Amino acid sequence: MSERFPHDAAYKDFFSDPAMVESLRRDFVPEDFIQDLDFPTLERCFGSYVTDDLRERHDDIIWRISWKKDKWCYAVLIFEFQSSQDHWMALRILSYTALLLLDLVKSGKVREQDGLPPVFPIVVYNGNKPWKAPQEVAELFSPMPHGLRRYRPSQKHFILDEGRVPDDALNEGLVAQLLRLERAGDVLEVQRVVKHLLDALRAPQYLHLRRAFAVWLGRVVLKRTGITQHIPEFNDLQEVDSMLEERASQWREEQIQKGVLLGEARGEARGISIGEARGISLAVQDTLKDRFGNIPPAVETFLAAITDSATLRKLLPLAYRAESMQAFMDGLRRHGN
Repeated sequence: MSERFPHDAAYKDFFSDPAMVESLRRDFVPEDFIQDLDFPTLERCFGSYVTDDLRERHDDIIWRISWKKDKWCYAVLIFEFQSSQDHWMALRILSYTALLLLDLVKSGKVREQDGLPPVFPIVVYNGNKPWKAPQEVAELFSPMPHGLRRYRPSQKHFILDEGRVPDDALNEGLVAQLLRLERAGDVLEVQRVVKHLLDALRAPQYLHLRRAFAVWLGRVVLKRTGITQHIPEFNDLQEVDSMLEERASQWREEQIQKGVLLGEARGEARGISIGEARGISLAVQDTLKDRFGNIPPAVETFLAAITDSATLRKLLPLAYRAESMQAFMDGLRRHGN
C-alpha cells in the first residue's frame, strides 16, 4: 500500500461526514461568507458527470448547503487530498467545476432565471514542502496581450496546507484534532487527542466518525509513533483508548529509554570537544527545551554547575519522564536531597 493511499482513503472517509466539513469551513476558512451558511442543511451530492480520470478522486466528496437565511442555492465543496503537489491543480479543478455545473443544468436542478450556484473548491494538502502551485488558474497561462487576458478563464481555489498551520491555531474542533494526530510524536500525545475525541463524539450521530478515527489511528497514526508491537484492527475510539490505557506506560518507558540513549549519545559526542559532563548537561537541556520550551535560568545554572557525568546521566531519564518543567524542577530538588 502506498504512503498516499491510506491518507486519501481515510480523509475521504472523514470528510464524508458533515461534522468534519463544518469544522473545516468554520475553523480554517477565513472568509466572510462562512457566517451565511446554514450548516444543518449540509447534504452530500453524487453526480454522473465525473470523467473516469477524476471519478476515483472526487465522486464522494461534494456537498451542497443552504446559503443565507432567506435564499436557497447550491454551495458545492470539492476536496482534493494530495500528498505531493500538482502544478496543474487549478486547471483540473476548473475542468471539474465546469463538469459539475453542466450536470446541474442538464439535470434541471438549475434554471436560467436562477443563475449558476457558487462553487468553493478546497485543496487539503499534507505534503512536507509548502504548497507553491498556482491557486488561480489564470496564473497558469503564458504571457499574452492585454486584450486577450479578458478572455482567459479565472477561478481560484482555497488551500489548507496542514503543515503550515501553526500549533496555536489548532482549536478544539474536529479537523484541529485530525491535524494534532498528524503531528503526534508519541503515544501520550495520541492518547490526549483520543480522550478529547471520545468526549466530543459521544452523541449517536458521530458513530461513523468514531470508527473512522479508530481505523485511521490503528492503520496510520500509531505505527508512526514507533510502536513495534502488533496493533489490532479497531472499530471504535473506545477500543483505542482502552488499548492505550493498557499499554501506554510500557510504550512510554520504551520511548524514554530510546530518548535517554539518544541523549547520552549526543552528550558523549559533544563531550569529545567540550568535556563529557558539559556535553551531557547540554543534552539534558536540549531535551527540556524540546519538550517544554524555554528553560528557567535557575535550571540552566544548576545543570551547568554539575561536573559529575554520572549524576548528569541520572537526570536524562528525569528530563524525559517529567510531565512539566515544574515536575522536573521538583525532581531536581528531591535529587539534591
